[in-house]
Amino acid sequence: MSQLPTQQKSEIDKLWTEFWTGGITNPLTVIEQISFLMFARLLDVMETTGERKAERTKKQFQGRYSGKDDPRRWKNFKQKDAGEMLRVVRDEVFPHFRKLNGGTTFAEYMQDAQLMILKPSLLVSAVNMIDKLPITEGDAKGDLYEYLLSKLTTAGINGQFRTPRHIIRFMVELLEPKPNETIGDPACGTAGFLVGAMQYLIETHTSAKGKLKGENGGIIYTGDLLEPYRDHIQNGMFHGFDFDATMLRIASMNLMLHGVDNPDIHYQDTLSNSFPERFSKQATGGFDVILANPPFKGSLDEGDVHPTLTQSVKTKKTELLFVALILRMLKKGGRSATIVPDGVLCGSSKAHTALRTMLIKNNQLEAVISLPSGVFKPYAGVSTAILVFAKGGRTDQVFFYDVQADGYSLDDKRDPVGENDLPGALERWRKRNAKKDTDRTAKHFMVPVQEIEEKNFDVSINRYKEAKHAEVEYDPPRKIIAKLRALEAEIAKDLSELEAVL
Repeated sequence: MSQLPTQQKSEIDKLWTEFWTGGITNPLTVIEQISFLMFARLLDVMETTGERKAERTKKQFQGRYSGKDDPRRWKNFKQKDAGEMLRVVRDEVFPHFRKLNGGTTFAEYMQDAQLMILKPSLLVSAVNMIDKLPITEGDAKGDLYEYLLSKLTTAGINGQFRTPRHIIRFMVELLEPKPNETIGDPACGTAGFLVGAMQYLIETHTSAKGKLKGENGGIIYTGDLLEPYRDHIQNGMFHGFDFDATMLRIASMNLMLHGVDNPDIHYQDTLSNSFPERFSKQATGGFDVILANPPFKGSLDEGDVHPTLTQSVKTKKTELLFVALILRMLKKGGRSATIVPDGVLCGSSKAHTALRTMLIKNNQLEAVISLPSGVFKPYAGVSTAILVFAKGGRTDQVFFYDVQADGYSLDDKRDPVGENDLPGALERWRKRNAKKDTDRTAKHFMVPVQEIEEKNFDVSINRYKEAKHAEVEYDPPRKIIAKLRALEAEIAKDLSELEAVL
């Protein structure tokens, strides 16, 4: 992965401050408004590409604009003075967005798109900055968006918060998705997991010739070996659901900027009754791979939860219902890496035990990877674990790993540090061996299912981990008494000296 150059970061920071002083202080709104403007520029880029192709091939081109001089096109309105630019964008560009249909998922979320920028000077600054950004160049546009998203530092009311990029990458690598598979996230937020899967596929499907040298000395992966799967990747591979419309706009834009032209992103509460009605294919047995960090402590309308979920786990707790939902959404043999709060691993309520029993008895719980509690700071300090499981089959052995460091400080600052267990955890996972991984004092070990059943299906690592007892050697009692007498004599001598002075 290349990183965003410092100059571009400072330009985004400057624009961010301008939004703030211009009265737009909600970071989601800022990102949404920047997304709309980036979309306007991308539409113009796509239109220009289509026109050039049509000129070369002498074929008719059905564009989204009325021609090269259409005032709603980026290249035309960016030339206007501040007042006129604001009028055109507000009264012509945004209504045009709302009329777009088909061809792009983003169009679906433009139905209620509103320009919140009221100051002409702020719009000019935003347009000028976006015009300079490399949003047509491979990785750069994705990095740019990641940097914008890193500014979301508050958890939403439904308990959603951004999963750090390196944790996403680790989870994708645990599952190793393939280019012919279908990947979903039932609570996708800004689509971090889907983007992570796309980046992984590009990097692992680039030939030696396809690796190019980037400007900053990094490698640019072209993903040239993905060519046979291109149509599936663009139109059928990635599916995300969320019930926050702003998040969906951002998710769609995030995927489009990472090379997925038509992601299947929908406004939908996946726990509700309407999910199987509206999306029957995806709601039951639709996915090879599901990556998720579903909301914990989400607010929930109990009456609207689909009965297939409450039949298996009678609860109002979203973190339990989401695991049941993911099992329902997976194909037989499909696999998932899902983040859950620690309570899911050891909670003693009927619902907690029922969920774990179902995971272990009727499916294959493959791993419980315990994460340190600061991983989601500054959003939340909750202790969590990654559950790796497959639908169907049965559980024989469960792999446990105690991640104590993830490469960043575990406080609100999350500064880079030297210690990082994630590469080691991935290596141990790939080489896991029930016969060899038996040392319970190590960071990783495997536990046979019979033992887990005996412990009421509790899968918290502390139930199985053993502390290392270091041998401590003490002096014999006579020697200790002699040392104490010598110390006592020294104190008495010091006291006598002190008395003589007085």
